[in-house]
Amino acid sequence: MDEANTLGGRLARYARVGGTGVGLAARFAGARLTGGGDATTAAAQLRVALGGLKGPVMKIAQILSTVPGAVPEEFARELSQLQADAPPMGWPFVKRRMKAELGADWETKFASFDREASAAASLGQVHRAVAHDGRALACKLQYPDMASAVEADLGQLDVLFGLYRQFDRSIDTGLIRGELADRLREELDYTREAKHLALYREMLSGQPAVCLPEVMPDLSTARLLTMTWLTGKPLLSYKDASQDERNRIAETLFRAWYWPLHHYGVIHGDPHLGNYAVRDDLGINLLDFGCIRVFPARFIGGVVDLFHALERGDDALAVDAFERWGFVGLSREIIDTLLIWAKFLYGPLLDDRVRRIDDEGRPVDYGRETAQKVHARLKQLGTVTVPSEFVFMDRAAIGLGGVFMHLRAERNWHRLFGEMIAGHDDAALAARQKGALDRAGLAPPATATGIA
Repeated sequence: MDEANTLGGRLARYARVGGTGVGLAARFAGARLTGGGDATTAAAQLRVALGGLKGPVMKIAQILSTVPGAVPEEFARELSQLQADAPPMGWPFVKRRMKAELGADWETKFASFDREASAAASLGQVHRAVAHDGRALACKLQYPDMASAVEADLGQLDVLFGLYRQFDRSIDTGLIRGELADRLREELDYTREAKHLALYREMLSGQPAVCLPEVMPDLSTARLLTMTWLTGKPLLSYKDASQDERNRIAETLFRAWYWPLHHYGVIHGDPHLGNYAVRDDLGINLLDFGCIRVFPARFIGGVVDLFHALERGDDALAVDAFERWGFVGLSREIIDTLLIWAKFLYGPLLDDRVRRIDDEGRPVDYGRETAQKVHARLKQLGTVTVPSEFVFMDRAAIGLGGVFMHLRAERNWHRLFGEMIAGHDDAALAARQKGALDRAGLAPPATATGIA
């Protein structure tokens, strides 16, 4: 069965999403334009309407909730609460899909295969199986018609952005949309995800506390990814563990995220709690490699330079860093506004002492308050184009910070970060990145600005 992007598939998706998501968005926009109606209620209804849907609309909503000004405040607050809670597909679907992927004799290729899904996510579900050599396996099976769903949901996103632009032009969402489209289309290709996993196994080979699954290529296709099963407990099950245990878990997560970023220019762009599991030895299982972002070396250089600029109060270096990120046409006022957000993101990394991420006793939604402040100022100053790379960088940084807050971890984040960026050199990073990407069979990063 061909499940490429089709008109029929897109129309079916429009029927499921259009009457809920865009309809409520239109009501919201009308309320904002006319000054009437209850925008908060409309946003809450949107979350409920989208909450039971599978597919990319869930990821789009969650990502947009983390980008300051990308969607209205009321939407961002509600969308950030979305979880993929739709029930898994049943056994008839599983049998059809497995036959299509591995052939009519697919069941003989496993010693056993669980009929019930172990987990259900936005794009696929996972079944536990056992290989003939006795190894436990995780079989990640993509839902039907996801290519059509991606294109249909991106079309819905275009409508939502169009409505939003009618009353707020402070953020140019063009590159945000392009970034979301590129990453979602990549995430549908499980062959590519297998290459991402190979890349991460190389990059983290020197981090023994981080564990990654092994791909079973003979049991994998573009829509089926079979890997070794990693045993671990949910990260939140350690919320009440000892302080030392929580600190060790947090430090391992920190290294698992920042080492690939600052030594290879690569991030795991989907840092929600379900993508980590804690082993009995307090090591971390890192899971789900569909959403991986590879950055050009000059962008990582900008990340490091902005840290040093904030550390030294060097405004000229900060401006250069923003421009290396891809921001253009920056006025003094816009730079000052962007620095508010930068100081929030970098705050724990600038403080040379043992502390929690939220050590200042600020409310949990302090990040949203900061984003609202930044957005309000940008709205007064004119339109700012958000570079495409910023979208997943921002999402990942906020998501990782949220994990540390859940763990109430206490570490000297400044010194940990200093270890990661010590001796940074753009040329050396670019060389390491090229070698690792070549070995994994992946292409070098492309950027909307065309700067390599």
